Amino acid sequence: MSIELKAGDRAPDFELPGADGPINLSAFHGRTVVLYFYPKDDTSGCTAEAQGFTAAADDFAAAGAVVVGVSKDSAASHQKFKAKYGLSPLLASAKDGDMIERYGVWVEKSMYGRRYMGIERATFLIDGKGVVRHIWRKVKVPGHVAEVLAAAKVLT
Repeated sequence: MSIELKAGDRAPDFELPGADGPINLSAFHGRTVVLYFYPKDDTSGCTAEAQGFTAAADDFAAAGAVVVGVSKDSAASHQKFKAKYGLSPLLASAKDGDMIERYGVWVEKSMYGRRYMGIERATFLIDGKGVVRHIWRKVKVPGHVAEVLAAAKVLT
């Protein structure tokens, strides 16, 4: 059962396998975290979003922010995805689904009249104390990275 996180709520901690080893929210204590959820590795929208975060990697680093992408793809799939496109965000695998439900991004979707459950494209901006400061839901990729970066800069 999904919950609805709001700005001001404590971000649920997690530890997930990642393309470069385990990823754990509490390990980033004191840093801003851009936690973005995406449906699937190596699809057009997800690739464009990851490339956008990669292009702005230096700007996020200058703002003291770490960028973490999450999907249900395996850590091995994430490794291939990162290598294929030279991506910089940390990519975590939420294969069991528990973490994506705690963030409320496991939702009913519809494509070509077919209804199914999947990951909503959403981004959470989490401050250095682990508090959610901003949430973007039903993200449209164009312009999104710039909007998240502007909000991250305000937190520094």
